[in-house]
Amino acid sequence: MKSARSLILAAALLKLTAAAFGAESRPFQWPKGERAAVSLAYDDALNSQLDNAIPALNRAGLRGSFYLTLSSDVVSQRMSDWRAAAAAGHELGNHTLFHQCSRAGPDRAWVSADKDLDKISAAQLAAQIRVGNTLLRAIDGQTLRSFTAPCGDLLAGGQNYLDLIKGDFVAIKAKLGGVVPDMAQLDPYAVEVFVPVEASGAQLISLVEQAAQAGTMINLTFHGIGGDHLSVSTQAHAELLGYLAAHRDRFWTETFLNIISYVKGRRSAPGLK
Repeated sequence: MKSARSLILAAALLKLTAAAFGAESRPFQWPKGERAAVSLAYDDALNSQLDNAIPALNRAGLRGSFYLTLSSDVVSQRMSDWRAAAAAGHELGNHTLFHQCSRAGPDRAWVSADKDLDKISAAQLAAQIRVGNTLLRAIDGQTLRSFTAPCGDLLAGGQNYLDLIKGDFVAIKAKLGGVVPDMAQLDPYAVEVFVPVEASGAQLISLVEQAAQAGTMINLTFHGIGGDHLSVSTQAHAELLGYLAAHRDRFWTETFLNIISYVKGRRSAPGLK
């Protein structure tokens, strides 16, 4: 019998397929004529990302985006590993200091009282996020940054905190979704992501193929790779990376920061969109 997670993933794949068929008819023009852009992102600063995901990306010659929960022991105890990841071309993104989420949502019993997003003001959270950018700069020396909202929750103390931090970031991932339906309508500060859990290699490849069919992009946000939580197996992950590496002419696999910077650049260029 299929697990509940497998059934949810199958339903999501069907929804993504429908979205791809409804996408814009004229594909967006990617740097070298690729059919789609693929962002491979990894949230929460996990050991399995350093031990499994980054070595696999390096072997495939691909770059990913790693969104660090900056209070994590995996950041403080493995600082040199994160610096090495940045030096290899991977993006280090901001995922807040403490990964606060709302306890009021469904299935949120795991959120501790001291990390309840409903109990902190938007101004306090914005200040913490800016401290996070300072910490990230101390790790990788970079000044341009992107952000992923923990749990996709946008309200801190009842106020939308993203409104306070847009000026601090090139782009923000802020909601669950799938294949971007229309690059011309994409809001760089409310980009959607798909979170695969227990997905097979074939299912992951199907997702990027749907993005190619739409001519747009997909933002895959992983957590554990072969361990930790919300995990995808190392085999499934490797199958996806191998497919992307073998089809570089069709897929532009790049950091989220670089992809959105390119999209914004095309929008600002005269006569381009």
